[in-house]
Amino acid sequence: MDSLVVDASMGAAGDMLLGALLDLGADPAPLAATAEALAIQYESSRVDRNGISATRIEVVDAGAGTPIEGHGPHRTVADVTEIIGNLPLDPVERDTAVAIVTRLGAAEAAIHDTTPEEVVFHEVGADDAVADIVGVLQLLASLGSPEVLVPPLATGSGRREMAHGSYPLPAPAVTEIVAASGLQITGGPVAEELLTPTAAAILAEIGTPIDTVPTMGIDRVGYGAGAREFSSEANVVRIIGGAVGGSLHREQISVLETNVDDVSPEILGGLQQTLSAAGAHDVSIIPLMMKKSRPGHLIKVIAPPTAAGAIAAVLARETGTLGIREQMQVHRSVAARSFTSVELELDDDVHDVVIKESMTADGTPLGASVEFASAAAVAADTDRPTAEVIARALGRYYEDSPALR
Repeated sequence: MDSLVVDASMGAAGDMLLGALLDLGADPAPLAATAEALAIQYESSRVDRNGISATRIEVVDAGAGTPIEGHGPHRTVADVTEIIGNLPLDPVERDTAVAIVTRLGAAEAAIHDTTPEEVVFHEVGADDAVADIVGVLQLLASLGSPEVLVPPLATGSGRREMAHGSYPLPAPAVTEIVAASGLQITGGPVAEELLTPTAAAILAEIGTPIDTVPTMGIDRVGYGAGAREFSSEANVVRIIGGAVGGSLHREQISVLETNVDDVSPEILGGLQQTLSAAGAHDVSIIPLMMKKSRPGHLIKVIAPPTAAGAIAAVLARETGTLGIREQMQVHRSVAARSFTSVELELDDDVHDVVIKESMTADGTPLGASVEFASAAAVAADTDRPTAEVIARALGRYYEDSPALR
């Protein structure tokens, strides 16, 4: 499965996402070490929600066997981050879990006009919320970390009693998380709270917002049940797994930027290699006019979110910049790529030239380009212009690929 579509038309909670992923076929084995570390158990059962058979997950105290939803000590962002840091996770899962908690902390800080460091979680700091966050990431990894696509999320409607009083739905934390993420929400379909802050933060961090379910081939479908039952609606999250037809792959990226006016050309020239070695996807250096009419440069780096911190450190060290801007919730669409080669007969010798092909997720060709280093090597061997070798190689490629003409 290349893609998962999270159909949260009845909202979502962390335990519902866990249930849907397990129902889809995720491997539950990684959850055992997390459960042991947190002294909890993931209890799974099959339930019926208005005629839909679904997987229900409940997080219970390992000793008492009682549900711990929302119960436990109040914790700060640093407290929860420390707990996650002590769990048996791989680095990507750990960083993503911390990023989800950071989103929750930033949302609470915005609501209460304070800093994330001063935020004290109530329900979100409980062990079951940590178990939900970490468990979802582990189950996704067991499925091969497919792309997660998120159509508009149902929030329900009405009011809910919270730690600080009665508030209209969606909950304030949900609206803050959504506003910072690019996710979309819709009201209804019942007058109850349907979308929890934990689920919103998880989907904001791992998902790509879309308007509707895309054209796709379906491999598997999983249903995760919520605790409540409604007379007119099936209280489930549905996750559809398959391949999105004819589309480009969408992935999360971070964009780092800084303006400099006192960095030498030698250092600027070396940033491509230095930052690429730190994990950057792409590095652009753009001339611009800065304050006091000084000529300077905008350095823009596209990076995977997990490498953004390390890349920012390298950028600061190499340039001496005093500040780096980061756009965290950004996506890019990228074509699939493969490499082939064509044979050119030049001066009675046969030379291989490497061609890079691009295509959509379902293999529909988009185009091709000659790898410059390969063409340049052939040009040097045959004493011909590189442009001529490139033109000949592309011509041969399209001759051999009638479908692309």
